[in-house]
Amino acid sequence: MILNSLSLINYKNFDNKTFDFDSKINCLVGQNGVGKTNILDAIYHLSFGKSYFNPIASQNIKHNSDFFVLNGLYEKLHKTEKIIISLKKGQKKIIKRNGKAYEKFSDHIGFLPLVIISPADRNLIAEGSDIRRKFIDSVISQSDKIYLTDLIKYQKLISQRNALLKYFALNSTFNKDSLEVYDDQLISLSNNIYKKRSDFLKVFIPIFKSRYEWISNNNETVSIAYKSQLCDSNLKELLQRNIKKDRLLQYTSVGVHKDDLNFDINGHTIKKYGSQGQQKSFLIALKLAQFDFIKEQSCDDPILLLDDIFDKLDDSRVSQIISLVDEESFGQLFISDTHPERTEAAVKRVHHSYKLFKL
Repeated sequence: MILNSLSLINYKNFDNKTFDFDSKINCLVGQNGVGKTNILDAIYHLSFGKSYFNPIASQNIKHNSDFFVLNGLYEKLHKTEKIIISLKKGQKKIIKRNGKAYEKFSDHIGFLPLVIISPADRNLIAEGSDIRRKFIDSVISQSDKIYLTDLIKYQKLISQRNALLKYFALNSTFNKDSLEVYDDQLISLSNNIYKKRSDFLKVFIPIFKSRYEWISNNNETVSIAYKSQLCDSNLKELLQRNIKKDRLLQYTSVGVHKDDLNFDINGHTIKKYGSQGQQKSFLIALKLAQFDFIKEQSCDDPILLLDDIFDKLDDSRVSQIISLVDEESFGQLFISDTHPERTEAAVKRVHHSYKLFKL
């Protein structure tokens, strides 16, 4: 799969800009603030229907404008695919494939497989469990439509159950039967979600470990452990045991929406005991494993976006990643950097065509 061209209208800092890309390596270079990351985010947006960096859709519209339009022209399975995403202030976002609008945005997820490696990935280690759940969900959802549908249903039911718990508290009332209407549906969905996350990690963790060994030259032992309340109990029991607690908190305190991943290095949590270099290697291994998994599932080469990685990694490690293109295991690559000479020197070491865009 190749992104041949991209046009942006009123997207973030761009008025009207068009790019024709190389089929292998594309380098976006320029000073901070010129919009390199915004171009990568536009490419991400075309794959996922949303920004990687700003989930509030209206904030992606250029200041003093009323709308934005993204237009991507792809080549996939020897066919031309045209994806357009548009948003007008006060209206719903529209995603079109070859002129036909999607009824559900979730139908688009996985059609254009993509992986991004960005400084923002540090949140996977530094922030709360919701970031790590989103990572698992985004990887599985790109190749499993049923999982994504179950996840959307589960999240909607949790919101409705929480609203009911708030209603009970506000009106000093309680109706167990009303609560159980949601519980019965949540139990079935949570079993499916838990099993698919568990099955996914059994496949994903060995890939991740292999990637980490390659990046770190096999110097440390890393591990990922799945942490779920459903490991030791079923949701029906958990919900029954925590009714009083949920009524007091006015939200659902148990379920797969509380799942987490433990990231360890040499038997200790990487957040506390991992050096900056070890944490960077861990995150890159995580994202490259994501790439490998999605490629295997989709039978296609995902687009790989490398955002400002020179600022976070030494030159030799960046060259090591770019050299993967030589192995034919990678498809199209997009790199952003502040120093054109540094980027060009790195990409010249691999035997593929490239384009340099100076912004």
